[in-house]
Amino acid sequence: MSIVTENVRFEAGNTLIVNDVNLTVETGKVLGLLGPNGSGKSSLLRLICRLRNVRSGIVRLEERDVSTMARSELARRMAFVEQQATTETQLTVKDVVRLGRTPHRSVLSPLSAKDDTAVHQALTRVAMESRASQLWQTLSGGERQRVHIARALAQCPTELLLDEPTNHLDIQHQLEILGLVSKLGITCIIALHDLNLAAMFCDRLAVLQRGEIVATGAPQQVLTQDLIGNVFGVRAHVETSPIHGRCNIQYILD
Repeated sequence: MSIVTENVRFEAGNTLIVNDVNLTVETGKVLGLLGPNGSGKSSLLRLICRLRNVRSGIVRLEERDVSTMARSELARRMAFVEQQATTETQLTVKDVVRLGRTPHRSVLSPLSAKDDTAVHQALTRVAMESRASQLWQTLSGGERQRVHIARALAQCPTELLLDEPTNHLDIQHQLEILGLVSKLGITCIIALHDLNLAAMFCDRLAVLQRGEIVATGAPQQVLTQDLIGNVFGVRAHVETSPIHGRCNIQYILD
């Protein structure tokens, strides 16, 4: 297994955010992390990549406790794409993607041919190589998200975490981004709000409610009418799509 959490617990002040979470992500698979706002999705992602420290429990990366790994070593293995990242600095697209090579270089070392190759390959994978010299501030939301993913891919990770990567994007860019991620062939955990998109692009799902995992499994096993009602508070009809064979959710208005 690529990523495993064992009884992971996290508190902010006196508030319990993540409570005894046990999760397993298979190597090369895409896990969708679902749950209402405030259910602990973003916090769990940050605990996995050690942007926050667990209160108790263990996060393992291929049997290794991530708390024992140097941050530079972890960064060479695992990349994290946040919901939104902005900068007022005048950077080009290539400059942003080059930041992904930081874990592979010493502080003052110049970019090597290997770094340049990794940056070019990352831009190519997200179809942004033609925009390499364009200023970051001139990009659309969908283009910026592609560049964020390219920056993460330039790290050459074996694990990729994404926190609501389709937030604020139109449907075309949502489909493009998730289609891209699902075809990378590396281990991914994606926090999502859209249940239908999760069913389309994720191999497995884990549902959080008030900081606890309440369901895990294949999309058609997890996304039942009862679970959607109990966790998300809405009525829904779930059927198998004749187009992609995954479950399709239709919401019912009272």
